[in-house]
Amino acid sequence: MKHILTFVLAAALLTGCGKHQGEHAGHDHTGHAHAEAAPGMCGEHGVLEKDCGICNPELVGKLQPGEGLKVRLPATDSAQITGIETATPRVGAAADTLTCVAELTFDQNKLAQIAAPVSGMIQSVDTDLGAQVKEHQPLAKIWSASIAETVSRAVLSHQTLARERKLRADGIAPAKDLQEAEAAHRTACQQARTLGFSEADIDAMGAQPDAPVYLEVRAPFAGEIIERNAVRGARVEEGKTLFLLADRAMMWAMLSVPETALATIAIDQPVTLTVDALPGREFTGKITWVSAQVDDRTRLAKLRAEVPNPDGVLRDKMFAQARVLIRQAANAVLVPPAAIQRVEGQPLVFVKLADDLFEARAVRLGARHNGHVEVREGLRVNEPIVVTHGFAMKSQLLMSRLGAGCADD
Repeated sequence: MKHILTFVLAAALLTGCGKHQGEHAGHDHTGHAHAEAAPGMCGEHGVLEKDCGICNPELVGKLQPGEGLKVRLPATDSAQITGIETATPRVGAAADTLTCVAELTFDQNKLAQIAAPVSGMIQSVDTDLGAQVKEHQPLAKIWSASIAETVSRAVLSHQTLARERKLRADGIAPAKDLQEAEAAHRTACQQARTLGFSEADIDAMGAQPDAPVYLEVRAPFAGEIIERNAVRGARVEEGKTLFLLADRAMMWAMLSVPETALATIAIDQPVTLTVDALPGREFTGKITWVSAQVDDRTRLAKLRAEVPNPDGVLRDKMFAQARVLIRQAANAVLVPPAAIQRVEGQPLVFVKLADDLFEARAVRLGARHNGHVEVREGLRVNEPIVVTHGFAMKSQLLMSRLGAGCADD
């Protein structure tokens, strides 16, 4: 029904709006009888021939933003009778965004595979799945003969070094013996440090030579145990992963964007995430990496955004919708969507110049914001534009394609 009404309104324009058709015929737009048109003027519509959109609708697709063609109505009250209304654009905030899909993953800089440094027997497991641990907190203890041997060698080298220093100080031992003791001590201690033992640990073990020697597996940083493979009494091989530790305070969102959008992407651009599993919530972060490659099959490129996760609700492998803020304008020119008409793909607005004269103006559009469309180029805020029944204006512009046009065509 709405489309039928619009067509009738457009038809009213094309036929001259009833009783005014007879008044309009044979007169120019000042109400006087037609005089011979000046050179370069459209005698039928009272505008320059090169600017007459009714005579030259084929020029619409060639217009650049800010350029326009004139559209003359049959009478000064045609717009009023047809119900066409005008209003000036409003000024407000607008933002261009790029929407894409994203997958959440752990911050790879805060993810650690904690492996057994040597083969041995797990004597105890001091943490569990989901546990929040502190930096350097013991997670498990491992015993093996090689661990005991490494520590014993370090303790013995320390004792030997202390003896050689005393002998050298007393002038009994040659300098060569002290140098050899120092070298052996450095080597033994380096092997012990590789397993995680400090100089203080070695000294303490030297004071208790009969105590069992356990290697403590410690957390490299504070975080959450998200995977556990350690079982008390189990034999483990060197390099076997015992725990997976993650600091989930920050998560990575891996975005997939078309290659055509890469020119608009930059480091530190804001990103907003919405997750289906967490309705009603938004998470914000920023772009920290843009891939140097484009997938040759999907033509998509990867982006990485870092997203704070203070309450831990974001999880690895979650899917999300991401909006990347491309551009933000505080004083954008905004018009209702009904004000935009398209001809051959060209977006137009109809600017009122007089009661019966409008300009079909090409514009460049920007973002949609709160039910309005941003006009980035081609329109000023103080210009009145058609905001209702724009289709009727479009029909008047294209009337020559519908079988009408200039009288001399």
